[in-house]
Amino acid sequence: MEELMNTLIEFQRQRDWKQFHTPENLAKSISIEAAELLEHFQWNKEYNREEVLDELADVLTYCCFMADALDADVEEIILNKLEKTAKKYPVKKAKGVSTKYDKL
Repeated sequence: MEELMNTLIEFQRQRDWKQFHTPENLAKSISIEAAELLEHFQWNKEYNREEVLDELADVLTYCCFMADALDADVEEIILNKLEKTAKKYPVKKAKGVSTKYDKL
């Protein structure tokens, strides 16, 4: 993950884009790219895998830039959130069901 983040930050630095990568702008960009990803599934279940993966890469890239803008370690914040989610969704109650935690 560290190598990927370094590559992204260098890409950003070379283009002098960090000035535009505020948390607000990045949150907007994540939402916009997520909508573009969703658009591939708008009317049916068929999709172009390469195009979907490109949109997913855009979402993930902006998420990484957001983590950098917030001085957050991606691995750390994901593991912390996973720990919280594990408490909400214990395996015994949540395995194989999509019920929201407050209804388990």
